[in-house]
Amino acid sequence: MTRNGWFGTAVDGRCVRCACGLVSLSVLLACASPPPTKVARSAEAAEAPTPAASAARPADASAAYHFMLGYQAELAQNSEQALKEYQAALKADPTALSVKARLATLYFSLGDMPNALRYAEEVADGKADDARMLTHMAGIMAQAGKSEKALSVLDRAIELDPESGDAYFTKGLLLLNLKRPAEAEQAMRAGIARAPDNAVGHYHLGRILLETGKVDDAMASFERAITVNTAFEPAYLALASMHEARHEKDQAVAVLKKYLQHVNPRNREIRHQLVRIYVDAKDYQGARKELEDLLAEDPSDLDAQLRMALIHGEQKEYAQAIDRLNGILKVRPAEVKVRDYLGYIYEESKDTQKALETYAFNVQLEPTFFEGHLHLGVLYYRLKQFPEATEHLGRAIALNPKQPESHIVQGLAYLQQEQYDKSAEVFLQGIRHNPKNADLHFNLGTAYDKLNRFDDVVQEMETAIKLDPHHADALNYLGYSYAERGIRIDQAVSLTKQAVALKPENGYYVDSLGWAFFKSGQVSEALVELRRAAALVGDDPVIYEHLGDIYATQQRLSDAREAWLHALELDPTNLKLMDRFREQGMGDPAQEERIQQAKRRVAGQKPSLPIAQ
Repeated sequence: MTRNGWFGTAVDGRCVRCACGLVSLSVLLACASPPPTKVARSAEAAEAPTPAASAARPADASAAYHFMLGYQAELAQNSEQALKEYQAALKADPTALSVKARLATLYFSLGDMPNALRYAEEVADGKADDARMLTHMAGIMAQAGKSEKALSVLDRAIELDPESGDAYFTKGLLLLNLKRPAEAEQAMRAGIARAPDNAVGHYHLGRILLETGKVDDAMASFERAITVNTAFEPAYLALASMHEARHEKDQAVAVLKKYLQHVNPRNREIRHQLVRIYVDAKDYQGARKELEDLLAEDPSDLDAQLRMALIHGEQKEYAQAIDRLNGILKVRPAEVKVRDYLGYIYEESKDTQKALETYAFNVQLEPTFFEGHLHLGVLYYRLKQFPEATEHLGRAIALNPKQPESHIVQGLAYLQQEQYDKSAEVFLQGIRHNPKNADLHFNLGTAYDKLNRFDDVVQEMETAIKLDPHHADALNYLGYSYAERGIRIDQAVSLTKQAVALKPENGYYVDSLGWAFFKSGQVSEALVELRRAAALVGDDPVIYEHLGDIYATQQRLSDAREAWLHALELDPTNLKLMDRFREQGMGDPAQEERIQQAKRRVAGQKPSLPIAQ
């Protein structure tokens, strides 16, 4: 069983929305007028024409000289020198828009948005007649939050060069970011009409169509982007993610394999994405094959090591999972989430002591690690070490009060210690943060039952059922409570029937239904259900006590005596049943050898409380 979304955390497992968000407005800026610095060119930037700025030198000779020096410094990735040369060029010719455009671009690449915006606005407010330069400046303004002005500048760029697609594409993406999808689609289609072989345009049209719910059209646009540029990686990722969202695993795999076969067979990001799809579809054989190849090429790939460990865990190959996880932790000892999963694997392999040590090391390493305290608390609860459980669960609640599981398990821990008021308070605290959590309301109802607040029990169980009409525990609990008290018997039958319909193999629910039938006078039906409950559960004292009650009603006293003796053998502390046994003239059960043996067995056992399931 996967835990905490592990298969989505090793590498960027992108959903449809984020896969389609790989190219931001700033990338389109690069497509319109990329800075000349030597950076790795993406598939999108490969679409860009020659930088406009390098062709538009200032008219003044001195300014042109410093401009070219600045340009060369940029190529050499010497940003500081480039800025000095561009400023010298601007000093020589303060009106040189090409210099201001270069400065805007360089400051933008350095993350200095105030200066980037300053120069971009000076270019836009000047008499620039270069559409590509204006498009680029508009993109910088949009990134700085000047969206309306950017749209106005883009419209000027379109007027200057109505047959170029760049300004349309930038405008379309800006409109999409402004949540104006209809206008965005119109702009993007206008750009594609002028540049039908531009993969960026088709890709972003697909994003827009996806945003407006036109899924099939969006997929067609992504496919078109791949057709016009077979190396356009974002379209492959978006298309694969859309197939994934439609549970079309084979098609998603085919898209990624097409990229690997025809573009770059060594792209590790795509291959990790392929592994994630295999794992999500529980195709562990396919995932293993890909991971083995990745690790053969690079044994130090810790993401691949982690995914392989997770697959070992899924397939219950705990020793292999533990070895791989410990190997990762040797390299990255501070990876608390990896160690947390290691603790879980130790739990699954029944090495409780190792699990405790692993979780405890995590919270020592990072005392604010919520999952560490939660998992320690849950494990201590399972081990019936309730004080330790409540301590760690209390810390988990303090770190993340909105997480319901911490409240549920801590409340149950107090319940096991018979601290019913504390239990109820913890459940109430959880409900304040999660008022619509049916499990919290159900467990609060059980605490109220221990406090003899029956009206509150009913209210909480009804709330749980209202929030979750298929909450079998609440249906059964409320139905049995009515039957046990001999009230609302028709409702008791109805509720327990619903519980059994949801979980027909739950013997305790079947027992509740049988008891409700008995209280409603349907004795034959009750006997059928009680016998089935005994077969499903095995030895349970309450079920056999109920069977004895039915036999006694039918005057089958020998069967009743045997059923009650069996119930007392299972629970020799049931004094009320012993009294009824005597009242029915069946003798003194305390004198029965089997009951005396049961008492000796119970006396020799250490008292313990059962763990609620």
